[in-house]
Amino acid sequence: MRWIIPAFALLVSGCNTFEDAFANNPDNPGPCPSALTLRDAQRVVELADDSNTFAAVGFTGEINSVRSLCRYFDDRPINANLEIDFGFGRGPAAVGSEHTFTYFVAVTRRDNVVIHRQDFPIRVRFEPGEDRVFLTERMSEIIIPRATNNTSGTNFEIIVGFDLTDEQILWNRSGQRFQVDAGRPDQ
Repeated sequence: MRWIIPAFALLVSGCNTFEDAFANNPDNPGPCPSALTLRDAQRVVELADDSNTFAAVGFTGEINSVRSLCRYFDDRPINANLEIDFGFGRGPAAVGSEHTFTYFVAVTRRDNVVIHRQDFPIRVRFEPGEDRVFLTERMSEIIIPRATNNTSGTNFEIIVGFDLTDEQILWNRSGQRFQVDAGRPDQ
């Protein structure tokens, strides 16, 4: 999957592929951008009601890890790739065997301004009897423009997270987890 910040699409139309850039060019003048998950958007839990019990859990998703490599030299933009490992679950209140989640990838100026954000759907299918699915999404090119050939990748971040409702963000921020009923009548 190729991902270019729209205003700079014409700048990169003649660039080498990611693999060619690694094979045929000098070292980066600095480190790559950090690739990370936005903590508040790292997981999504869909609950059928407000009970916060295991019985109310529908579909869930979690971003398990994010990896990136990059290449840039001379006056060329940063050319990064990205791998995102996801874990998905199907709880007792889930309806159906398929669910589509939406996650985002954003390029930011470090801890400051979002330069570009794009949403991506990911469709998950659970086979009969399966309650967990693990997938890896790959993006072969994320193109990040640099102001000068001395601009380092440390000026940018690549941030990944689920597209959540306000309620889901608050639930994540509160640190809540669903409670498993131990089955004892006095609890």
